[in-house]
Formats: sequence, C-alpha cells, structure tokens
Amino acid sequence: MIKNSKIYIAGHRGLVGSALTKTLIEKGYTNIIHRTHAELDLTDTIAVADFFKKEKPEYVFLAAAKVGGIMANNIYRADFIYENLMIQNNVVHQSYLNKVKKLLFLGSTCIYPKNCLQPMKEEYLLTNPLEYTNEPYAIAKIAGIKLCESYNLQYGTNYISVMPTNLYGPNDNFDLEKSHVLPALIRKIYLGKALENSDWKQIDSDLNKLPIEGISGSSSKDEKLGILKKYGIEKNSENLVTVEIWGTGKPMREFLWSEDMADACVFIMENRDFKDTIDVNSNEIRNTHINIGTGEDISIKDLAHCIKKHVDFNGSLLFNASKPDGTMKKLTNVDKLNALGWKHSVSLNNGIEKLYQWYLNKN
Repeated sequence: MIKNSKIYIAGHRGLVGSALTKTLIEKGYTNIIHRTHAELDLTDTIAVADFFKKEKPEYVFLAAAKVGGIMANNIYRADFIYENLMIQNNVVHQSYLNKVKKLLFLGSTCIYPKNCLQPMKEEYLLTNPLEYTNEPYAIAKIAGIKLCESYNLQYGTNYISVMPTNLYGPNDNFDLEKSHVLPALIRKIYLGKALENSDWKQIDSDLNKLPIEGISGSSSKDEKLGILKKYGIEKNSENLVTVEIWGTGKPMREFLWSEDMADACVFIMENRDFKDTIDVNSNEIRNTHINIGTGEDISIKDLAHCIKKHVDFNGSLLFNASKPDGTMKKLTNVDKLNALGWKHSVSLNNGIEKLYQWYLNKN
C-alpha cells in the first residue's frame, strides 16, 4: 500500500474497524473510505456490487460482522450465520470482480474446536467439534477463511485471513446484554463502585449514556436498583456491595488491545502476501490464516480482581458457579505471526487502565 492508496474499511464503526481507521490515519494514509450500515447494507448483494463498481477500492479491510456475546450468539443463531456469510460473500466476490489488490479478512479464534489442544495452532482448525453456543458464527468465519483461500488458489487473488483473539479497547461494547467479558466487568465493577459510594449522579449518568433494558437515569430509584440487581450488582443489608460474575472464575482467556491488533493487520497488509502464509512444498494448501494474539492468558477471576483494583472498588466479587464457564482455556499460538515479524506491545494491565480511563471520559 502507498499513502494515497484507496482503502475501504468495512465495519469502520466497530471495535476493530475504528482501531484500523485510527492506525491507518496515524501512519499517514489519506484515502480511506467508509460507509455506515445505513449507507450500505453489506448483506445486500446489489448494493455492494454498485458500491465496488463506483468506488473501485484498491485495498479492503473486511472487519464488518454481526458479533455478540454467548447469550446473543446462542439466541440469534440464524442471524449470526446468515448475516456473516452474506457480508463475507458479497465483499470478497466484489473485491475479485473489481480487481482489489489485497484484502484482509478478520475472523475470530472461536473458529477452533471446543476442546482444542493448547495453545491453538492454525493447523488445529476443523480437527474437532466447535463450541455449541457460537457454532453458527464460527462456521461463518471458517467459511470466510476458505472463501479467501479458494479465491487465491483459483483466481490468484491476494486475500489474507487473520484470526484475532479476544479484543478490547476504545469503542468497545459496554452493553451488559451483549458485551464481552472484559468491558462487561469494567462496567459492572464501575457501577458497583458508584453504588458503594451511593453516587446516584454517577449511576444516572452511566445509565443515560447506555440504558440497560430501557432503564435510564430518569427511571425510578427502585427500577435502577432492580436492573442493577438483575445484572449482579447489589448492596446488601449490611451496606456492602457485591458484583456477581458468571461461572467459577477458573476459565483462562487471552486478551489483545484493539490498537495492537490494528497495528498487526496494517503490518501484514504492508509487508506480507498470501504466499507468505503457505507451505509451498505441500500438495494441499490449508490453514493459511494467521492467529493474532499475545500468547499469554489470565483466569477470569484474576482478570476481575485486576479490574477491581483499577476501579478502586472495595466490595466483593461473587463468582456464581451455577452459571456456565464455557471453554476452560483458549490460548492462541502466535509463532506464525511472530515469524512474520510482528509482536504485541500493550500489556493487559496497561490496557485495562487505558480502557477504564477511556470509559470514564465517555461518562
């Protein structure tokens, strides 16, 4: 890519897309194009074809996706597989038809089997059954990998698939109904701290910015206490606040700062090609995707206590063992990424403080 290359970022408003946009601008790229969902529905084949025919982007970052937590993935199974397949099929095919020079497809490490060997190497893809709750989303992302792989092999395109681990960072989703574990813990413990201090101004401000199930700062105090209790934030008769966390706290998870992820993606687009991801001596071209992560993990319990320290919450964390833990360990092997020349720079401890300060500034 050169600095005035026409670059299309699909999904620029999300956690991934916004980090990519920021990184590209900081690196001096001046011709970045976006479309909001209202302007371009990527599941609409005709609309996507018209967009590519008119704009003719040279490079594409495919970060657009329907995403959510365990609950959303399990409830809206048809939506997750249909919308993600349609987005991928439309963008990849139109990239081919309109001679895009290079495309980067972003997936997720949920593509790996539920009981995958640890740490997860790229070669472990499709070796065992997937985690049931997010199987439709995972299958869509696996299809995206194979779509890129197949177009490269048949048409000689230059499409690269990357699979980031759990991401967190600016523009994260703090909606307690849909968010992932790290931003959810930050918000719950933040609200627990406010309740601990009986700081209703802080609670009202938070709920006005992001209502929970329709409950905002203008709702009655009983309604606000009720919704906080529903999500495990409660003050007991002894005036002590507890924050409930689903599961035992034992599962291990890996987290990557979103702007580190964006830096890795831009590095790959600038310096590496599809041919760099394959074994040229193999008769079968498989597992061409690249894990993007830190290669380091932490238990949910330790993560929660780390966040508690950053928020300066004095109450108790209650781990509800009657709730599901999910997969006990999900750690990526990042040897392939490191061999390509990239390594993460933001530690989890620093990242949590950065995200907490970002959240405070938003409130």
